[in-house]
Amino acid sequence: MSVHEHKERGKKSIRCFVVTVSDTRDEATDTSGQTIKIFLADEAHETTGYKIVKDEPAEIEKLLEQALGRSDVDAVIVNGGTGIAPRDGTYEVVSRFIEKKLDGFGEVFRFLSYQDIGSAAIMSRAAAGTARGKILISVPGSSGAVKLAMEKLILPEIRHMVSQLQGK
Repeated sequence: MSVHEHKERGKKSIRCFVVTVSDTRDEATDTSGQTIKIFLADEAHETTGYKIVKDEPAEIEKLLEQALGRSDVDAVIVNGGTGIAPRDGTYEVVSRFIEKKLDGFGEVFRFLSYQDIGSAAIMSRAAAGTARGKILISVPGSSGAVKLAMEKLILPEIRHMVSQLQGK
């Protein structure tokens, strides 16, 4: 079966939990989280949960435990906290949850990002993989990075990723 055929047979609406990691944003100022939700809705996907969490490893871990434990969630999309600043702890927490890492996600994200922002792209620790029978994706929190990830990687593949994970 071709990749196109796999994609065509994939689940049509993916149920997503959106997480924004930020010490400063709230629902009114979380443009990146809102952007993810808009992109999902435009592709007929469902946002079954949305939370903003401080960049505190214990808080991120607790929220991911909850999101990944929900039966109405196929994928968790996290934005923020992926850099190398002292407060950026998302990557370490997400990495502990990932069972099968999709190395190509981070590699291709950084390549595409490099085309937009140059060498600063090397500081992105975008990552994706499987976690507890779901897809877990983590991207930088800037609106440009979120737009890039959603348009070029997540939306083109999320149905395919979930269908592969669910054995369909």
